[in-house]
Amino acid sequence: MKRFLGLSLATVAAVLVPQFASGHFKLLAPESAIIENNLGDPQKLGPCGGVSAGAKGPANPGMPSGIVSKAVGGSLLHVKVQETVYHPGHYRISLAVNSRAELPADPEVTLRDSEKGPQSVSAVIMNPVMPPVLVDGLWPHQSKMADALETDVRLPNINCAKCTLQVAQFMAEHGRNKDGDFTYHHCADIQITADASKPIDTRWPGQR
Repeated sequence: MKRFLGLSLATVAAVLVPQFASGHFKLLAPESAIIENNLGDPQKLGPCGGVSAGAKGPANPGMPSGIVSKAVGGSLLHVKVQETVYHPGHYRISLAVNSRAELPADPEVTLRDSEKGPQSVSAVIMNPVMPPVLVDGLWPHQSKMADALETDVRLPNINCAKCTLQVAQFMAEHGRNKDGDFTYHHCADIQITADASKPIDTRWPGQR
């Protein structure tokens, strides 16, 4: 079911469930900046996916897809993801204009101790949102979602040749990952052209 972004949740409740499987998701729209497999991997390493070197193999930043989507500033951008491995939690969408270094750090997480070590309970949700975050606390859920998750997010009215749209998934009741802690990540590259009939949003870097 499509949920529009008029609401930004202040808290997300996490149900304690007897499972510790990793959550996974695929970014379906806009098209991903890297080529994803059927689970959406590689997606652990922030800010845009990949995995670092480890016992199972070398570092893998993901193979670039080369896709740059186009959008008009101030318009609604359709975002669609598919959870491939369920985990309770929520999502956040952010936008970097000049560099992926502008993307926010993964959210601060509240933990609990368990027989399997520290487990995530909840994460801080920005309310109200401010750049570079476009929406936070998106698609909160505590049960498996059979359908794809979809929403329309309004872009700032800016110009950028290659912005980075990040979709980050916080997972509750999850152990710490070496790369992504309690968050998985996907990004899309987007060329945004400002709508000349609207004022430029000067809150974003390099906009006048």
